[in-house]
Amino acid sequence: MAYNDGKRGVYTKLFTDSKLELCNRGYTDLLCFDADSSEEFLQKAAKDCEFVFHLAGVNRPEKPEEFRQGNVGFTAKLLEGLRAAGNKCSIVFSSSTQAERDNPYGLSKREAEDLLFTYAKETGAKVLVYRLPNVFGKGCRPNYNSAVATFCYNLTRGLPFTVNDPLVGMQLVYIDDVVEEFIAALEGREHREGAFAEVPVVHQALLGDIACLLQSFAESRKDKSLPKLDDAFTSKIYSTFISYLPPEELSYALTSHVNARGSFTEVFRTPERGQFSMNISKPGIVKGHHWHHSKTEKFLVVSGQGEIRFRKVGSDKVYSYVVSGEKLEVVDIPPGYTHCIENTGKTDMVTLMWASECFDPEKPDTFFEEV
Repeated sequence: MAYNDGKRGVYTKLFTDSKLELCNRGYTDLLCFDADSSEEFLQKAAKDCEFVFHLAGVNRPEKPEEFRQGNVGFTAKLLEGLRAAGNKCSIVFSSSTQAERDNPYGLSKREAEDLLFTYAKETGAKVLVYRLPNVFGKGCRPNYNSAVATFCYNLTRGLPFTVNDPLVGMQLVYIDDVVEEFIAALEGREHREGAFAEVPVVHQALLGDIACLLQSFAESRKDKSLPKLDDAFTSKIYSTFISYLPPEELSYALTSHVNARGSFTEVFRTPERGQFSMNISKPGIVKGHHWHHSKTEKFLVVSGQGEIRFRKVGSDKVYSYVVSGEKLEVVDIPPGYTHCIENTGKTDMVTLMWASECFDPEKPDTFFEEV
């Protein structure tokens, strides 16, 4: 495994995450070369390795000439080492879609690609060049070369950020998908498109939409909402956002309504999945004695013991369920049934409650009637 600079942006993450996942899957005999490694180690690694992940990259140097030194120079050294050792092992190279452009970074990446393609023709070695678009995911460096990382970092710290052109279209790949493809390449299952290999999962989004999505995630910690994660891109962006929260700010307070009978705390609310709440009842306390026209509920006692009773409105027959944290079970409360829950134990009873509709004080759909 080859890597060039331990302080630079997305390539650091590719290196770190690839190394971690390789170890997770049992590939533990790794030769890791970075900016602090010696030339002697590179020569030894070039001789002994069975597969190369060339994840080196310089994309924001202090001096323009460093583009070529880092991206082309290191590639040349690596290939010289492999040639000298007669090692024709396969190589994965993390290039960039910038290689299609004539800027200093893109030119240096394209020159490195050409070195690799020439090497493959001369030696017969398998070379897989991935022109990666914008990479996002946990731990990418903010205020550097990733708009997603910058937005996440600023939002999680209450800092402003600017969207210069919300209509800019972006192609993005998630870092876990990149690592998954790299390991697939190691195992001979790579995806190809013409001369280049490719990550099969690529997301398209407008810069402004990404910013709005991330802002909604920040607001969700204030309004107790849960994001709608029914598409892969949103789910990945949400995981990315959460990963940027400062460790000392991972928790956020909830408002509990407390009295002598216990407490009620709304935990989460969603427009399409209802409301989640936590109810604590003191011993001997009965709560409820009401019914709903449309709203349905689920009760799950997670600690203590009690009894849930309900009766269809207009009927005399009462049904009951004995519930306990010792035997977790969900009790459905259908509409049109007046219901109550009583703490029959000697300790506080804790009940997780779900309602199919978020509570609306303008339309509570709650009517008192003794069970």
